[in-house]
Amino acid sequence: MSWLRALKATARSGLTVERRPLEPLVAARAALGLALVVGATLALFGPGAAISSAFGAFQAAIATFQRSWRPRPTLALASGASLAVSTFLGYVTGAGSHPALFLALLAVWTFVSGLAWAAGPTVGIIASSNVAMMLVTVTLPTSVAEAAGHAAMIAVGGLVQAALVVLLPVRRWGAQRDALADALAAEADYARRLRHDPTASFDPVPLMTARSAAAVTPHQARRRPAELHGARGLAERIRPVLASLADPAVGASAEGPARDRVRELLAAAAAVLDAAAHAIRHGEPVDLPSAAVAALRTPDTGTLLSGAPRRAAVRLAALLDDVVETAEPRTETRTETGAEARARPTLLRLTPVVLARMRAELRPDSPVLRHAVRVTAVTAAGYVLGSALPLGHGYWAPMASVMVMRPDFSQTYSRSVARFGGTLVGVALATAVVELADPGVYASAALAVACAFGMYLLMRTGYAASQVCVSAYVVFLLGMGGTAWTQTVFERVVLTLLGGVLAMLAYAVYPAWETPRLRGRLADWLVTDGRYAASVVAHYANPAGPVCADVREALLNTRAARIAWQEALDRATHEPVRHRGLSRAAADDAGHALAQFGRVAMLMEAHLPERGAPPVPAAATLAEALRRSTERGGKAVRERRAPEWDELRETVAACAPLMGDPLLRKGAGLLLDALDDLSESLTPTPAPQPRP
Repeated sequence: MSWLRALKATARSGLTVERRPLEPLVAARAALGLALVVGATLALFGPGAAISSAFGAFQAAIATFQRSWRPRPTLALASGASLAVSTFLGYVTGAGSHPALFLALLAVWTFVSGLAWAAGPTVGIIASSNVAMMLVTVTLPTSVAEAAGHAAMIAVGGLVQAALVVLLPVRRWGAQRDALADALAAEADYARRLRHDPTASFDPVPLMTARSAAAVTPHQARRRPAELHGARGLAERIRPVLASLADPAVGASAEGPARDRVRELLAAAAAVLDAAAHAIRHGEPVDLPSAAVAALRTPDTGTLLSGAPRRAAVRLAALLDDVVETAEPRTETRTETGAEARARPTLLRLTPVVLARMRAELRPDSPVLRHAVRVTAVTAAGYVLGSALPLGHGYWAPMASVMVMRPDFSQTYSRSVARFGGTLVGVALATAVVELADPGVYASAALAVACAFGMYLLMRTGYAASQVCVSAYVVFLLGMGGTAWTQTVFERVVLTLLGGVLAMLAYAVYPAWETPRLRGRLADWLVTDGRYAASVVAHYANPAGPVCADVREALLNTRAARIAWQEALDRATHEPVRHRGLSRAAADDAGHALAQFGRVAMLMEAHLPERGAPPVPAAATLAEALRRSTERGGKAVRERRAPEWDELRETVAACAPLMGDPLLRKGAGLLLDALDDLSESLTPTPAPQPRP
């Protein structure tokens, strides 16, 4: 993609307003917290303290909207406390009297916030927002004592927002319920698609999201509703059973009475899974469709299906019964120990983990380190330029840069365009209101709270829409403190444009393109896929039952690698660079081949032999060949070579006569076919020869 097309695409993305479900109650609660804080501090301490507390409450509420599975009060408290510390240190180091010292602190603080993206987007967003807010709040105090007071007011703003989340709960465990319900609904959709396409693909993202949501702190584990524990694991086990039941390669024939029975079972499974998802999402009893229950319990299954399809049908019915039982809401909560629930460390215990991840990113090829360097340089340059220009409010340039910069190209450029467009509209609207109504202190505070409510309500619909409200919010808030609107319109627009341009130039000068790393991502997926398939095949040589810890771990690793590949491919699509040796068509074909490889391994996992079943010694040899061949293949992919599978082909040919299980024998051939497709997709197409 050329630079012109990339800029057009990112600009269009940044200005797009998406249709998303709104959460008016949550937005109203956040705005109520802001109103309480602003009103109380305005009446007791005056406009200056009110502005500081408003920033604290505003930022704390934003933290509670982030996609995180931690308790919302914890996020609000952490955000308020960190912003309070940032503000106090910023003033003490000389924001007003010693600009050079403050610039040094700003650079260090910004660099750390850039590295914080190593801990995840939630931590990165909160850290970046704290830097942006600090640039404003350090200008409010006039003494160290007053700076301490402003920092205290900021912390109080976070405390109030945390208290409101506790006192006025809106859908307790709502995010976790939605994640688990989405996973079950995705399984239901998968079952329906398998009726018409027996080899349909499945996006593992909902299952991975549900897994992330299932991790709880010790405090959460004592209060989690019982219906949120267990269903996710059952959904994980249902997916390979659905695939093996539908696939003609290992299941029923493509047409005939057996295939009709399979379609009926898949439709019934989809209906049951949808009913369980609805019950979990809303905390209601499961309302099972009678037709689906009858289809699953009819005795025709035993007469129409035999062998592997019959085993899959019986296992599917048992798993669906477990899902329904688990999804039923109960009045009591389940007390869980660390052995029963996925543990999530507390914030204090998470600190050394975050520091370790940040240290791990201190390497030249790290995109997080490049982001930290970029945002630090841009913030420092924006602060110097903003202070040097005769516009006043110079902090708006670095503030805009910090808020729009992200580790990847498309988000940085789209947010830059969105912030400038939103600023123009927001400032124009706020200016019109100020000119026509000339609001006083309390009226300005009320308008600021109204704008904050709009921002909270529209936050998930797009960055441009939320920035309209944020721009108007800042104008009204500063006007409440006595800053005339004429001092905030032209300067804010120009400096916001400057900050956005600096952010875009920084990425162009010092980029962290995803495109050159695509082959590495593909190689990682190949290696993890090979280890997963090897783990599955190895259990045919040493049967341990359908639930195996090593197979589960290998499956999670290959899912993570697949998602990393898909995200990298999506980001690379919008980048104005081209990677030699891996075209978009080749990348799509390679991804399809590896998805097919993983799918075959999943089908084999669905029929792992029970503990005590007769072992297949040849499976151990095949498993080791799979592991070695895919590791060498990953190395070849990184070196821009097409991988070769001669050793694996010889092993499959030698072991096939020794494999008593027909599913294992057929699966080995399908695995080899998928790897051959991968090599074909990565083999360069010879250029056509000119005619003589």
